[in-house]
Amino acid sequence: MSMNMAAAHAVNRKLKDAIFEASKACQDAIKIHGAEKVTNATIGVVLDDAGKLAVMPTVEKVFKSMQMSDFTAYAPIAGMADYTASIKEIIFENKTCENFFDAVATSGGTGAIHHAVANYAERGESVLTSDWCWGTYKIICDETGKNLETFKLFNEDLSGFNVESFSDKVEELLKKQNSLLIILNTPAHNPTGYSLNGEEWDKVLEILKSHALKGKKISLLADVAYIEFSADKEIAWAFVDKFKNLPENLLIMLSFSMSKSYTLYGQRTGALAAISSSREVIDEFKETNKFSCRASWSNINHGAQVLLTKINADKNLREELEQDQKKLRETVKNRAEIFVKEANECGLKIVPYRGGFFIAIPAENPVAVAEKLHKDLIFAVPLKLGLRVAACSVSQEKMFGVAQKIKSAIDSTK
Repeated sequence: MSMNMAAAHAVNRKLKDAIFEASKACQDAIKIHGAEKVTNATIGVVLDDAGKLAVMPTVEKVFKSMQMSDFTAYAPIAGMADYTASIKEIIFENKTCENFFDAVATSGGTGAIHHAVANYAERGESVLTSDWCWGTYKIICDETGKNLETFKLFNEDLSGFNVESFSDKVEELLKKQNSLLIILNTPAHNPTGYSLNGEEWDKVLEILKSHALKGKKISLLADVAYIEFSADKEIAWAFVDKFKNLPENLLIMLSFSMSKSYTLYGQRTGALAAISSSREVIDEFKETNKFSCRASWSNINHGAQVLLTKINADKNLREELEQDQKKLRETVKNRAEIFVKEANECGLKIVPYRGGFFIAIPAENPVAVAEKLHKDLIFAVPLKLGLRVAACSVSQEKMFGVAQKIKSAIDSTK
């Protein structure tokens, strides 16, 4: 007879993360064969062509110039006022925010997603996201007592966003629920690299507004963790201009992260931002999430908040950072273009890639395909619907030939 001391809802919880398991297998291979012979397409960070973690020079410069007190001081529970104001400026640069806005500092983008799920989905009810998705969404839902349901991200010919599946699933859930939280990871979706275009955004908002006008409470969370790797700033953030004429019961949220945009993965700093036509809804947002901040991490990394604020307040530093971001974005883009070109040439079926860290390949038996690739010392992440290749971590030199080897591995496992 086994002995359990955990509460009933926590018994038998075990974290099984495909990304970190694949990364561990890769690191084990590196120890045996050497890094130069191994292709690491598992990890969601930008590695330079030597396999070292890439760091933006402007971020490093500002980080090293800061005072010790910037790192050791407590930050306010909801985040520094200058930090949350800077988040607003980053989101709405050169645009007018016609709605009410606020933000709270969170433990990276993951913390922002956690708070959105914890506070904007009823316990026992469902949260909606796409079938291709980051697996941690489900872990957060499980942790907070919610269900995760999905719609088909792509239409049958893999040419674009499946509006019909999205609409049908929203309607299905709202027949059972009076409220619904939807998570859309765009632009530069993990794990596919897909970004909704302007027309697709229009259709999404049209669907959500129609249900809101029927009295349903709708919350939409745009997970923008990879936004700086999707396009130039003005293009990447263009979608926020669509958040106008919102019904009071349609809340827009964004999960912002410093991990990728500032190469500060380990500092665990981000923000949950909210946009609403209602001052009352935004005031509630601030207080509700401030409560959750106190209950989870109390307050967030002060030093990283100071760093973002310093860069945002200095025109020269902002321009330098944008150049750093552009350089890394081009690095990842060039690697991805090699893979996409060779996939098209060898007949490897991939889902639409529009930018970002990852490329996705549909496969009937992803685990078997991944294991087959291990023989070629290529390590990618097997997911439910296929394989994830991290263009961010594979050098240009090593990217040549990867698509063909994946095609061969898929063919041999059918």
